Amino acid sequence: MKLTRGQEARPSPPPPLEANDKLVTAVGTAGWAIALVVLLIVRGSLPPHDRWWIWTCACGLAMGLFALWYVPRLKRTRARAAASTAAESEPQGEPESKQGQSAPRDNGSNTVSSTETPGRSTRS
Repeated sequence: MKLTRGQEARPSPPPPLEANDKLVTAVGTAGWAIALVVLLIVRGSLPPHDRWWIWTCACGLAMGLFALWYVPRLKRTRARAAASTAAESEPQGEPESKQGQSAPRDNGSNTVSSTETPGRSTRS
């Protein structure tokens, strides 16, 4: 990137933060529950062609409850798989300088990270 007069170099953006999955799921589920309660209270004043919103909220609540059950199990399974992969790929006589390093995370994405291909951009 060439800088022209009047332009300053931008600082690099901070790394992305890891979200608290359980909190995000709980807040979304609570939102669906509140919307369902409100729609059930005003059900009589809703026109018949708009009552499908009640079922939308019920499905959102059901999927949120399922996610609260499923996401922690998914994260534990992925952590176990990453730990076993790291244990299998670690040679026995490895130098101490590399023993403290953690294995890269696999989030299931097919996107190539810029750290995996130095000198090449991931943007097209």
